[in-house]
Amino acid sequence: MIIVHHLENSRSQRILWLLEELGLPYTVKRYARCPRTMLAPPELRRVHPLGKSPVIQDDKLVIAESGAIVEYLVEKAGGRLGAPADQCGTLRYRTFLHYAEGSLMPPLLALLVVRRLGLLGRPARKPLLSMFHRHLEWCDAELSGRPYFAGQELTAADIMMSFPLEAAKQRAGLTPEYHHLWDWLERIHARPAYKAALKVGGKYDFA
Repeated sequence: MIIVHHLENSRSQRILWLLEELGLPYTVKRYARCPRTMLAPPELRRVHPLGKSPVIQDDKLVIAESGAIVEYLVEKAGGRLGAPADQCGTLRYRTFLHYAEGSLMPPLLALLVVRRLGLLGRPARKPLLSMFHRHLEWCDAELSGRPYFAGQELTAADIMMSFPLEAAKQRAGLTPEYHHLWDWLERIHARPAYKAALKVGGKYDFA
């Protein structure tokens, strides 16, 4: 049985969603953030040295990092929600699977730090938002010709993209102006597996 070490309001919510979509059996161990620092509790370091979420356990395997977990689970499910069969779809799948954490999350994290700095961070906010909006413009354009990031069907690439784009809606200017992205968010939030994962995961402010 897969165990998901799940931190509230974190990237691990999308792992629960993926598991629901794949129909793989799992259990959840929940962790609350420290109210003062909003960081993960020290108990997570007993599971993995980095002390971060998501982490999953499957028999004797302990796997960290969202992308690695997603690839492992897709493979475990026989390739379901993996790359489309066509070459272009496969390339898009690989691109967005890694782009979500490699390119889209860093400016979001920088914006979070800048906001917490208050007046000291204000000079950096405008250039960071400008840079991030280039990401939003590109993602929106990518969805102008297809319903999902890799092609016509939902894949694990969409699941990886969900957290940064949900966070962008909350704090980085993803408004209905980006109507393809906005429609995509509504589309994924309407999925039964997404709703089921919310019930399992508990507190998640980004949906």
